[in-house]
Amino acid sequence: MKKISAVFLFLIIFAGLSGQAKFTDTRDGNVYRTITIAGVIWMAENLKYKAKNGAFYFDNDSNNIPGYGLLYEWKTALNSCPTGWHLPSGIEFQTLINHFDQKETWGKITSDPSSFGIQLGGMQDYEGTFSEMDESGYYWTSTEYDKTNAEYFSYLLIYDKPVIDISRKEDMGDIPGSEKSNKYSVRCLKD
Repeated sequence: MKKISAVFLFLIIFAGLSGQAKFTDTRDGNVYRTITIAGVIWMAENLKYKAKNGAFYFDNDSNNIPGYGLLYEWKTALNSCPTGWHLPSGIEFQTLINHFDQKETWGKITSDPSSFGIQLGGMQDYEGTFSEMDESGYYWTSTEYDKTNAEYFSYLLIYDKPVIDISRKEDMGDIPGSEKSNKYSVRCLKD
């Protein structure tokens, strides 16, 4: 009995230290790694849910989904997270940024259990041009600026160094947000 208890205790401790769990989206069966950061659970992968409208494959190539997820228009992004999850606000992304004060710890290696798992899925602009795959990750926030613009979080690699930022309404003079018709990645946050 002591051996069984010891093994069980070891498994509980190991699971707690791994920092990640998995979540299965019942809408389509996609499985996502999750990570708890600053007391909240984030998806550690880009969303792959194919909404009826407003969701796109990078370069219109479905082979890009496993490594990069889908790109979403802002209005679609607002409603694409599974039940019990939501599109993070700008403030929630700012909390995430504050947690990773050493930007190298964000990690592009998605198997690292302490990594947010940045997937540099690029973007598609309002004119339909795909760009920046493997160079940048743009993520919608739920924060709206006005009828045509919304806030976004960005992770860019410039000369192999990460540049992490969030467009904020109060910084509108410097970073005006993004047109809602642009297509960016989505990460979901557990309610």
